[in-house]
Amino acid sequence: MTEPGTFAPTYPPGFSVAPVILLVDDEPNVLSALRRLLRPSGYSVLTAESGGAALTLLEAQPVDLIISDMRMPGMNGAELLALTRERWPATMRLLLTGYAEVSSAIAAINEGGIYRYIAKPWDDTELLKTLAQALELCGLQREKNRLEALTQAQNESLRELNATLEDKVRIRTEELQIANQEISLAMEKLKKTFFTSVQILSNLIEMRAPALAGHSRRVADVARHLAEKMKVPPAETHEILLAGLLHDIGKIGYPDPLLTKPISHMSADEIGVARKHPLNGAAALMSMPELRGVAEIIRSHHERWDGQGFPDGLAGDKIPLGARILALANDYDAAQLGTLSIKRMSVDEAKGWVLEGSRFRYDPAVVEAFGTLVGRAPRKPVLEKRMGGAQLEVGMVLSRDLYSPDGMLLLATEYVLDELLIRQIRDYEHSYGRPLVVCVRA
Repeated sequence: MTEPGTFAPTYPPGFSVAPVILLVDDEPNVLSALRRLLRPSGYSVLTAESGGAALTLLEAQPVDLIISDMRMPGMNGAELLALTRERWPATMRLLLTGYAEVSSAIAAINEGGIYRYIAKPWDDTELLKTLAQALELCGLQREKNRLEALTQAQNESLRELNATLEDKVRIRTEELQIANQEISLAMEKLKKTFFTSVQILSNLIEMRAPALAGHSRRVADVARHLAEKMKVPPAETHEILLAGLLHDIGKIGYPDPLLTKPISHMSADEIGVARKHPLNGAAALMSMPELRGVAEIIRSHHERWDGQGFPDGLAGDKIPLGARILALANDYDAAQLGTLSIKRMSVDEAKGWVLEGSRFRYDPAVVEAFGTLVGRAPRKPVLEKRMGGAQLEVGMVLSRDLYSPDGMLLLATEYVLDELLIRQIRDYEHSYGRPLVVCVRA
């Protein structure tokens, strides 16, 4: 039998609906008295007149608290509550007992796990207080169980999430590694394509002048080795290599005959054209951000250590290091090609000529690295005479480069003078209004 309360009280912690209380007693008047007492509390009350009837009700629906009389026919209260503990351990258990049954009640408390016993006749206030405390404990235990279950579920979810997360991180890491490998391959391919493009540009000049075949490549190779010998940082060394490949790109507009013509045999107009090629080469590359450092090197690779070069007349360490390295590498190969003077030098002659230039043409540190790199050719002592144009004779051999007063190379070392050259030297002196100092072998 169910008897709900007549109003909505505040339920104990852990209860969202009215607690269900089962009253068990074989005396109907006791059950009626307990119902009347509990009615104001708003509990949902069930009653049973025997232990068997109580078990039937317990099987039919959940019960939060059971109050059983001790002395009943068939199954006493202690036995009922012991069975309840075994089958429905979450149900709170209270025992009603007479004073003479206290010893039995104590045994029942121990055996049946009874929360508390209530002596007959009971005090209404004490009974309600005991009942409220029992329900509060029941609610707290229920809340504890709920929180433990929730915590366990959350921990399980976290374990699954961690396992899933580890898999996701592993999969993502593998994806990123694959993506990085693909990017690296793409970058490597891009670098190769870019370098191939540079080589194609480098070959454009040499395609017009077969005598220059391989010149840019050889210059780039020597320049790179010099940079490495001088411990130039890798990024700058790469720029020097590219500058070596492209250093003659400014000659793209040259007339064909001018490409291989030694500067000593050029007219004044031709020299004017030739001296513009570093500027033209730098200008052609400046629009490409990745080649701006290369363009700076190309612009200055005809500057001289003593400040007598072109186009800007820079001297010493005002000249970019890459340009100082490229200047030596370019002259070393050009001397062997015969584009510096009409006479093509041997390897040893070119070495010696470059090493001599440490006093005025090249950075001494670059010359030192060059000497270490290629070895120093044995040098024979050179006896020489210094004279002006009026004293020159056919057949004399230059012991040093001949430069104009403004630093332009007129004739290279080892040049054999003929009538035409002597006349040109004298005309040059006349146009400048002062004699040149010509060094010839004694």
